[in-house]
Amino acid sequence: MTPVQFDVTRRFDVAARPLWDELVDWPAHGAWIPATTIESGEGDPTAVGYTFTGWTGWRPVALEDRMAVTQCDWHEATSTGECWVDKLGPVLGGRAGFTVRPDGAGSVIEWHEDVTVPYLPRFLAPVVAWFGSIGFKLALRGLDKVLTARTAPPTGG
Repeated sequence: MTPVQFDVTRRFDVAARPLWDELVDWPAHGAWIPATTIESGEGDPTAVGYTFTGWTGWRPVALEDRMAVTQCDWHEATSTGECWVDKLGPVLGGRAGFTVRPDGAGSVIEWHEDVTVPYLPRFLAPVVAWFGSIGFKLALRGLDKVLTARTAPPTGG
């Protein structure tokens, strides 16, 4: 198992709470992560033990990424949140998570990936991390578009 780690930070022009709400709506990730669908369980998506599966790619050649929430806390007093999931395989192990915090009139997300990939030669880990960070930067750009569309005032005619 080869470790692959990267961090991505992005600022949004929306408050921290709407960003948080979108992030913990696991099935909604498919609207902003390219070529991804999410199958989720029943119950509170922020509860420890909640499980869901991401499929990235096009079946039958999609990457299956099973996950379980290990921590997911929103702190109303500070408008900050932190969420971590364990990667349960069959391809990726390790963990991933994000923090959301206010930044002026907007907010910032810090996304962290610390995963292991089987059969990946160690010398390729930096290349995979670079591509992973690019993929998440593109996904967060998509999230920004989704949030902007949802929070834009209606246009009248």
